[in-house]
Amino acid sequence: MESHHIFSTFNEEEVKKAWARSVGMASPARRVKWTAIVLTCANKTHTQALQKELEIRQAKGYIDRDVILLTVEDPKSNVGSGGATINALLTVVEFISARKGYTVINPDVLEDAKILILHHGRPYGYDTCGRVFMTLPVHHASPQYDGLVDTIDTYLKIFTEKLAVKADPGVWIGSTDMLLSIPIDAEIPWEQSEAIAITVPSTPQYCKDHGVFKIDTQGFVEDILYKEKVGNLESCQRSDGSVPSVVGIVYFNEAVAGKLLSFYMKPPLDACTYMGLDSGQPPLQLSLYFDVLLPMTTGLSETDFVSGERSGTFGKPMQQESSESRTNMALARSLLWKELHGYRMRTCMVEGGSFLYLTDLASEHKKMMLACPLERCGFKDLIWSNIIHSCMEGEGQVDDKVTIINSRLQGEVTVAARSVVSHCDLHGRINIGRDSVITCLNVEEVSKKKRTINFGEGLVIQGYHIYLKTLRTSPYVLTVHGRFDNIKAPSWKSTSSFCNEPWLVVLNRTGITKEDLWGTELENDNQTILTAKMFPVFHATDVIGLREILWLQGQLADDGERTILKRWRTSWRLSLEEIQTFTDAGKIFEQRRELFYNISNHEICNVLTKQQHKGFRNVYNSASVEGYSQTILKSLDEVASSTRSPGIAARTLANIADVLGCMAGNKGGLRSGPAANKSWSKAFGYLEVGIDEAKDLAVGVAALAKERERWLGRPDLLVRAARHYEGAAQILIRQAVMTAKEFFNPQQGTLPRINKWVTAECPARIDISGGWSDTPPITYEHGGAVTIVGLLINGKRPIGVKARRIPEPVIKLEICSDTAESQYVECKELSDLEDYYQPHTPGALLKASFVCADIVDLMSSKSLAKQLLDNYGGGFEMQSWSNMPTGSGLGTSSILAGAVMGAVLTAGGKTCDPEGLVHAVLYLEQLLTTGGGWQDQIGGLFGGVRLGVSEAQLPLKVEAIDLQVSERYVQKFSDRLVLIYTGKTRLARNLLQDVIRNWYARNPHIVTTEDALVMLARECGRAFTDGDLEALGSCANKYWEMKKRMAPGCETLVIQRIMEVLRPHSLGLCMAGAGGGGFMWGIMKEPSSKDKVEKLLATVEGLEDAVVYEACVDQSGLSISIEE
Repeated sequence: MESHHIFSTFNEEEVKKAWARSVGMASPARRVKWTAIVLTCANKTHTQALQKELEIRQAKGYIDRDVILLTVEDPKSNVGSGGATINALLTVVEFISARKGYTVINPDVLEDAKILILHHGRPYGYDTCGRVFMTLPVHHASPQYDGLVDTIDTYLKIFTEKLAVKADPGVWIGSTDMLLSIPIDAEIPWEQSEAIAITVPSTPQYCKDHGVFKIDTQGFVEDILYKEKVGNLESCQRSDGSVPSVVGIVYFNEAVAGKLLSFYMKPPLDACTYMGLDSGQPPLQLSLYFDVLLPMTTGLSETDFVSGERSGTFGKPMQQESSESRTNMALARSLLWKELHGYRMRTCMVEGGSFLYLTDLASEHKKMMLACPLERCGFKDLIWSNIIHSCMEGEGQVDDKVTIINSRLQGEVTVAARSVVSHCDLHGRINIGRDSVITCLNVEEVSKKKRTINFGEGLVIQGYHIYLKTLRTSPYVLTVHGRFDNIKAPSWKSTSSFCNEPWLVVLNRTGITKEDLWGTELENDNQTILTAKMFPVFHATDVIGLREILWLQGQLADDGERTILKRWRTSWRLSLEEIQTFTDAGKIFEQRRELFYNISNHEICNVLTKQQHKGFRNVYNSASVEGYSQTILKSLDEVASSTRSPGIAARTLANIADVLGCMAGNKGGLRSGPAANKSWSKAFGYLEVGIDEAKDLAVGVAALAKERERWLGRPDLLVRAARHYEGAAQILIRQAVMTAKEFFNPQQGTLPRINKWVTAECPARIDISGGWSDTPPITYEHGGAVTIVGLLINGKRPIGVKARRIPEPVIKLEICSDTAESQYVECKELSDLEDYYQPHTPGALLKASFVCADIVDLMSSKSLAKQLLDNYGGGFEMQSWSNMPTGSGLGTSSILAGAVMGAVLTAGGKTCDPEGLVHAVLYLEQLLTTGGGWQDQIGGLFGGVRLGVSEAQLPLKVEAIDLQVSERYVQKFSDRLVLIYTGKTRLARNLLQDVIRNWYARNPHIVTTEDALVMLARECGRAFTDGDLEALGSCANKYWEMKKRMAPGCETLVIQRIMEVLRPHSLGLCMAGAGGGGFMWGIMKEPSSKDKVEKLLATVEGLEDAVVYEACVDQSGLSISIEE
């Protein structure tokens, strides 16, 4: 499988390109709003399965939600394409009439209806689900849903996004026996008419095996020629020598559609509808082209048409079985002429388009799958590749020139050049020869000896699930033939072959006789591969299947006793034709889906354990639609249980939350919400023990899964369960971030005298570029880089703490505030400190600092007073303050935590450098359960202009790089800097939850933006070093766009208004922190612009609460002083 790597280094050009692609908004494609989409089906046993396939596509949004979907079985076999069309039209109009409240079929519903009818067609020898559901080497680019792309998906896109866009209401009919390719830039020269046939230019040589329109001088269709000699097609040639080919697509306007609908009431034409059949009429076979369209041509006489000389298959005379049927058809054609000859048909020539008829030749199918012409359509939401949704592991070799679709190849599986493998599950030592087509083949390890299975060159091997109604069973049957075999050619012909060998050679080699295959009654011309009873289904005593296939193709020799031949003769066998008739479409679709999700599960587990940057929300959404969510949940449980990495475990639990959210759809409420229901507390308790206790982690995951089962019944319960899984992930994120404590190593210092204050003061900070990349888990999964500047506000450091030892063995805390009364907390017992992890508890941060600094041991048997007296000769008093508004976005809470740690350590006789304090704050904020990144404390503890960086690894280590900006440029920056309080409090919690959720889902936009953020931080650092204010302003503007990309909704109306006013006067503007409120900073074009900015803001209504602050760079960072 493809290998992915965590991005700790970046290719800047690639990141720039990816960012440009992610922000580029393509104009939405114009689409047809269908009223109904109908799929006709000749095999009634397939109807339910095909209907389910359509409904799945609608559930995924590939078909609009309000479109009527119908799979209509033909009323009788061999009603022809014309009969199937009329019956489908009748059925869908009846359905629309009922939906609109009519009690009878009302043709008026056609007035504004847009109906698409697709014919499923005959069985296809190279895909067990037929041409229309043939899986293509392409996948969806949509981040919403995933799944295999079949030909029906491309048909729907071609009709919906190209062919039918300009057409009036009416009925479109499409054959699925061919592939129509229309280049992305091709113009559809639509001119509205009564009947229109889509056509593309082709060569007479190719069309001699197909159909051609002859156009008269007025632009109407004069005749339709089928399988004519090249010379006869000269009259149809255009000036460039091409001819307008028949591609199986026709449009009828409302009038013509209404006329076709009326046939259900007009005998004998009613015989091709279910109503005629229910009325006892004998079935009637009509060709769409030579019974329905031919009367609309201008070059045919009524006599010729009614006589039947141009009716039937390929427009040739049709042999009727009886005089009654001949009379019946003559009456039908007479009526068709009368009803339809008044209409005229035009063609719509799509220049540059092409078509490929899906023949019964294996070589043509293989050629098409290796280089599919549909790729020329250029649909932006489809990505073509020769390897699609497949897993290849082991020592096998797969040639570059192959196509592999929805397949798992494990072990020593070798696929030679120019072969096509689809829907296969292969394990062991298997060699697939070149130029082969292998479909739906399942092979397990054949024996402990690991015998090699060889499939020869140029073979077509297929696995079928068939349904035998009389036995009520669905056996799995294998078939084989050669890619050069004509499956419809009589065996007596010298060119006829089986498995690419002459029939005589095959019969001599195997000992099979013609009577074994065709009996004695089948005429020689009908003795073909299609009719040969070649393929074993059951045997009374032995397992049959793969050995017989290897024997038939000549790769496995029989023994002297002719054991294989005897077993083959005594087995119950079917012909390929019978197998195709008995195909269990539902079972085959289910097998494909099961394999798809097995492969998805494998990839999900691989990506999570290897920490690769790929998300699976599209798979989770699809699984919820298709019923495979539980399978994925079990796989995720296994990953979370088996890892020893808190980062991997946290991401996996977050993915489980995503699966649950996808199962709820849009019906369960918002994903963000509380996650403290007592039902989950036991499982949470196991996780809190720590990742080092692997047993407890596995037990915790199992407990979560057990509780989860009780929450699957309703969408609202699913969303609540998802919230608790995100809560569980947060526990493990905390443990991952706590690994940063490894780099917090305080040293013993001098214990200040009792009652002497230790004062710690810090500047605020603004993030210049790179924010969000420091946020856990992004910082240790992706790697982070943030350019940060420490700021004096109104000439002062706005954040500070005072701490001192006191004689009394207690801890006294005072939380000062400019806007409210100070809060006082006194801790006399250990129990008074135990609520430190509840962030809204008064003094929680200050309490947690004593635990983090190891001043107090909550697990000790000693009392608080005893610990304080023994270790410090008394207790502590602490005061903290911040002179900035709440939710400022200037990092005050984390910076305050750094100041608190600096003060308490110093007061306790310990020392720690700023880098150690950065890691201490990471640990401290996890104790508080508030989380948080590292950019704030770097700006507040170091000051100046710094580039903070962290690698994608655990334990989490942060480095603060001094950019060594010159004093001159620092002053120049300060002169141009403006700091504005928007007057609105920043509300970042939900923003943070959304960003983490999207990161864990590896939303492509988020991953691309993270790459760009890290790169921009480095670019910004260079701008500082170079003293380039304009480049710095450009970075600020880019940074704000990236922040909006990371957290949509962070730009409020107030922020918009301020930026609109200041943009003409600034080099760059950005919100501090996550956005949504708090402070904005900007680099002005002119120095000392504070007064000017205040005047500009005063002119705008709604900005009365905005305040402009004095701000300049603080070069010192954390300042600690001890009272003399």
